Formats: sequence, structure tokens, C-alpha cells
Amino acid sequence: MLQPGFIPSSARPATLARWLGIVAILIVMIVVVGGITRLTESGLSITEWKPVSGALPPLNDADWQAAFDLYRQTPEYQQINRGMSLGEFQFIFFWEWVHRQLGRLIGLALALPLIWFAVRRRIPHGYTPRLVALVALVGLQGTLGWWMVQSGLADRTDVSHYRLAAHLLTALFLLAGTVWTALDLRLLATAPAARPARLVPLAAIAGSILFIQLLFGAYTAGLNAGLVTDQWPLMNGRFFPAEEFAGRSAVDAVFNDPFVIHFVHRWWAWVAAIALIVLAVRVKRAGARPASIAIHALLGTQILLGIATVMTGVNLHVAVTHQLVGALLVIAVTLGAHRLGRTPA
Repeated sequence: MLQPGFIPSSARPATLARWLGIVAILIVMIVVVGGITRLTESGLSITEWKPVSGALPPLNDADWQAAFDLYRQTPEYQQINRGMSLGEFQFIFFWEWVHRQLGRLIGLALALPLIWFAVRRRIPHGYTPRLVALVALVGLQGTLGWWMVQSGLADRTDVSHYRLAAHLLTALFLLAGTVWTALDLRLLATAPAARPARLVPLAAIAGSILFIQLLFGAYTAGLNAGLVTDQWPLMNGRFFPAEEFAGRSAVDAVFNDPFVIHFVHRWWAWVAAIALIVLAVRVKRAGARPASIAIHALLGTQILLGIATVMTGVNLHVAVTHQLVGALLVIAVTLGAHRLGRTPA
């Protein structure tokens, strides 16, 4: 049976790698726009899911009024934004609409070229299932996005932080998978006998620790936990949230209390930092100095941005940059992990 690494004469792994690189850029863009959507409380402005017809925004005054009337039925409007003008609604509608448009664009940017590459037999043997899985992840991401929005349309004024975390982490997993596959294809283009990289234990451990940090970052965003304090390193004059732990069960506090979640996110960051520094050192020893530098630089920048986000009261520009650098850090860690998992041809 033919394995990944066999290249028929018609295959173009370098072209596929460049294509996936463009898709990765689009995924970073949607992560950033998703952050803006969350920070501007725009996510519930579009109350319907229309995958095809929803690509068009309201085109006249009557359409805008109909969309606004639907939003005015939501708890968010009735309890928080009552009295909002149509112009203010159009602002939040814009960001949610752009976010959904980018999702559609990513789906098309993956699916349509994949079909063309398959018909033209440009895909090396063994890579088609992986590319199809990336397309399926985009579909799952869209489904999770609507599932998240639904949680905020009845009985609550915000989306579930659990569903928001699932939505964001799926996007970052898609980003890592896209970059990893592009790296495998780029390696195959230069070394036709090369095998796909494997995930080594150190990279798996570091990635798991980073996953926990990203998870609690999503919880922090979903519960607006960044607003519980504007102090660092203390939180409202305290280091440890003993009162919050005392008022709930430990598990409930860790996963549902904004103050405790904020505490976990800010201090687990140092556990993640140690793990990623160890990873970066190993990556440098493996001969990938640029990837090692990228991990170090983005890690330090991300920590400083996290502190600045808190101390500025979750300033929009600082917080969005924090999310952008988080996505770039995922890419850098993927680059390093891939380098460690490469085997000689």
C-alpha cells in the first residue's frame, strides 16, 4: 500500500503547502475578528443561521429594521442594551457579519482548491484524508459557532463560556493542523522520501499545557473575567481568591467563577512559559533556531500583553493584540513541534 511520502509525477506538494499557508493566514484573521466580536459584544446581533442567504447583509431600511427587531427580542437587548439606536446595532451587526463571512471564505478556500487538486491528481498519496479532515473541521467550527450563539438567545444575556471555548479552541486546533500539514508537504517537496513528522512526547506535553492556558483564556473571555480586577500581580489587593473558593465547590469555582478563572489563567501562564521555554531550547538544539526565537519572542510578548490587558481594564486594542499573539504563538509552537518530530528521509 502506498504511504504518505510517495509522490506521483502529477503531485505538487510545494503548491499545496503554499495554499495551506494562505488558509492559515485566513484562520489567524478570523481569530482576531472573533476577538473583536467578543469584546464589542457583537456576537448575538445576528439571531439567525442562514449559511447561504445569510452571506448578504440587510440591503435596505426595511431589512435593517427586521434584523433589529429580531435582536430586540433577545435577553441581551432587553436587559443590557435597551434603547440602543439602529446605528449602534449596525455597528455590532457589522463585526458579527464579517466574522461569519470569514468563516465562509475559509470553507471555500479549503474545499474548492481541494476538489481541483484532487481532480488534477496534485495531492501526494496519503494526504487526501488529512485535507478532507481540515475541511470537516471548518464545518464543525461553523456548527460550534451557531451552537454558541444559540446559548445567548434565550434565558441569558451572554453566550456560554463553555461553548465559546469549544469554538475558539477548534479554530486554533484547525490552525495548528493546517500549519503542520503545510510543513509536511513542504518537507516532501524538498525530500521526496520524507515521512510526515510525528508528535514527540515533549511537544505533546508542552502543547497540552498550552491548551489548558488557552482554555482558561477562552473562559476568561466568555465570563468577562478580565474585568474583575485591574491590578497585577495582586487581584483587588489579594493574591489568592480564598473567598470565592470557600463559596463554591472547588470544581465549580475553577470552571465557573470569574475571579477564580482569572486567577488560574494569569498564574498557569507561568507553567506554560516554563514548558514552552524547554520546548524552544530543544528546538534550537535540533537546528531550528528561527522557530526557537519565535517561541521565545511571542511567549514574552503574550505575557506582557496579558498583564497590559488586565491593567488597562481590557482595552479593546490591547486585548485583540493579546488574542492575535496567542494565535501566532500556536503557529510558532507548531513549527517547533514539527521540527522535533521530523525523521531523516
